[in-house]
Amino acid sequence: MAKENRKTKTLAGKMLEKKNTCEGSKTGYSTKHKNVLVKCSWKNCIVDPSGNMYYTWIQIMIVPVLYNWVIIICRTVFTDIENSYLSVWLTLDYLCDLFYIFDMVIRFKTGFLEQGILVQEQSRLSQNYIRSSEFKYDVLSILPTDLLYFYLGIHYPIVRINRFVRVYRLFEAFDRIETRTSYPNTFRLCKLMLYVFVLIHWNACFYFALSSTIGFGEDDWVYPNMSDPDFATEYRQYIYSFFFSTLILTTVGDTPKPEREEEFMFMMVDFLIAVLAFASVVGNIGHVISNLNNAEKAFFPNHELVKSYFKNHKVNKDLQKRVNNWYQHLYINKKMTKENEILKTLPERLRAEVAVSVHLGTLSKVTIFQNCEMSLLEELVLKLKPQVFSPGEYVCKKGDVGHEMYIIKEGKLAVVADDGVTEFAVLGEGNFFGEISILNIKGNTSGNRRTANIKSIGHSDLFCLSKEDLKGVLTEYPEAKRILEEKGKQILIKMGKLDENLAGGLESKEEQMNSRIKRIEDSLDSLQTKLARMVAEMASSTDKLKMRVESLENDINHWQASCEEVK
Repeated sequence: MAKENRKTKTLAGKMLEKKNTCEGSKTGYSTKHKNVLVKCSWKNCIVDPSGNMYYTWIQIMIVPVLYNWVIIICRTVFTDIENSYLSVWLTLDYLCDLFYIFDMVIRFKTGFLEQGILVQEQSRLSQNYIRSSEFKYDVLSILPTDLLYFYLGIHYPIVRINRFVRVYRLFEAFDRIETRTSYPNTFRLCKLMLYVFVLIHWNACFYFALSSTIGFGEDDWVYPNMSDPDFATEYRQYIYSFFFSTLILTTVGDTPKPEREEEFMFMMVDFLIAVLAFASVVGNIGHVISNLNNAEKAFFPNHELVKSYFKNHKVNKDLQKRVNNWYQHLYINKKMTKENEILKTLPERLRAEVAVSVHLGTLSKVTIFQNCEMSLLEELVLKLKPQVFSPGEYVCKKGDVGHEMYIIKEGKLAVVADDGVTEFAVLGEGNFFGEISILNIKGNTSGNRRTANIKSIGHSDLFCLSKEDLKGVLTEYPEAKRILEEKGKQILIKMGKLDENLAGGLESKEEQMNSRIKRIEDSLDSLQTKLARMVAEMASSTDKLKMRVESLENDINHWQASCEEVK
């Protein structure tokens, strides 16, 4: 397994070379940057549905879809708005139609997955799109219903109602954005507000249309009479209708009492819609808050449980204050101590790639790990565990048995005397300590015990690598283990803490032990071979004996039959 790991391309190298491909039936193209669009002929270009090009295009499609859903109904009801800006509306209408048509072209070029592989054959892509339900919706949405203008007149934008069918692209775009954005909860709130706006907008249009049918100014409930100059402009018509619609759907403020059956029916339907809309808004906001709480629990330890523990066990106030300050530091500075739990749902290789991008630079600064195999560092970087120490807190004390080494990510630590005050040295970002204690180097006179007191001066962020994790990784990298031990010995020699005679004696004993183990393994292999041969011979003898017994039984049966015939 170690050989396979060494033969594979390292994750760090993969991260430096992200490739997007654009292939046709005969030609392939690539680029070294994921955000660069590939230059290729349009005829051979294939759109990856998970790529940046498709993601950008589907965001662009939000504009024409929303335009049709908002403007068509508005122009149909508010005739003054339609007449005042007719040339603008017609220009935007046919510009949106061009977007709709080009969107279908994009769909013909969009690949799909088959058994996990992106299909790029143009004929199959076209067939897949034509057979889908989206193709029927797209065709329906671009039918030239505008030809009805010649029969009804140019001021009937309602003939373009078939453009509403393309709304599924809007929902698809929202789903993609919510998946990719770094602020999904904020986006959900914005999306909810957009839906509420569209609902109120449509309701305002229906209110104005109903007022027009009943007659403007016929009672206090409908839109006021147009003879009043204050209510004659197209801006006032829309703003008043939108305001009135907001009052009804939010049930905030007083609205005029309806007097006609049509008005009562409109209010009842609006109240039902308002109830559903209110439930939807409350549910969505509750979901967002729940997601925020879950995200907070995933990133930070649960402080409430610790407080309950302190209360039940009556922990002294000073210790409680230190713990509370530690939690406060985590929250204020967004320090994470549960990285491995956050990333545990990712596939192992993808999790390793994320860890490499975040922590490989820190690990490679450690002297004993410099010039090691990249695959070894990739294994080790998954084992790093972040730890946060408060001011005045000891990371380790002289004489403690070393079970882990530390790498300083941020902050300052002091090497202090036994009195805890006298400082011998200050360690900063990128420094490390405790690396010798986790290697079990033979001849180490300190016996894998700490040789100094290390205390945090302020809040310090450290990475911890345990002896067990390093040992588990090195079992698959014997050459790397030998190199690390040699580097550790050199450091101990400089420190004057390596007994070379003891190291040599231990090495000779280890060699003798390895030699004995080797002889025993060879003997076991030989015995296994002999046992296998004996089992095979026994099986062969058994088969031969079985055949002889069957032959004798057949002869006996034949003789018995012959005797019976003679008698």
